[in-house]
Amino acid sequence: MHATTQSRSRNSIVVSSADHDRLSGLAQAFLERTPEMAEGLLAEMDRARIAAEAAMPADVVRMGSTATLHDSEGAVQRVTLVYPGEADIAEKRISVLTPLGTALIGARAGRTVSWRSRDGRVLTAAIDAVEQPPARSAP
Repeated sequence: MHATTQSRSRNSIVVSSADHDRLSGLAQAFLERTPEMAEGLLAEMDRARIAAEAAMPADVVRMGSTATLHDSEGAVQRVTLVYPGEADIAEKRISVLTPLGTALIGARAGRTVSWRSRDGRVLTAAIDAVEQPPARSAP
């Protein structure tokens, strides 16, 4: 049972074609190690609307985006969505393979996301703002 996917199913998500390809491959690679998280990410990729890089809305959480969130108690945090090897909780760099990371990918500012904590509680946070990383220059 994937609470993240079920709780977000009412909200459409949009993912760039490059992120979709890379995240689908990442989830496939992690199926044996962390099947619940990998399956959750695959489910999100299956339901995502795929957009060209140039057509991605600025307010959508993508890989490398920094999202400002607030929870039901009003606590505010800023987190950056990264690949597992770049995650650093002290720096608020959240892996896309965590419940919060999977809940954030493809969501827009103004939406509320839900995920299940390690102890089984359902947590929610509203996305107040999304900042995109600086544009990468082509190699």
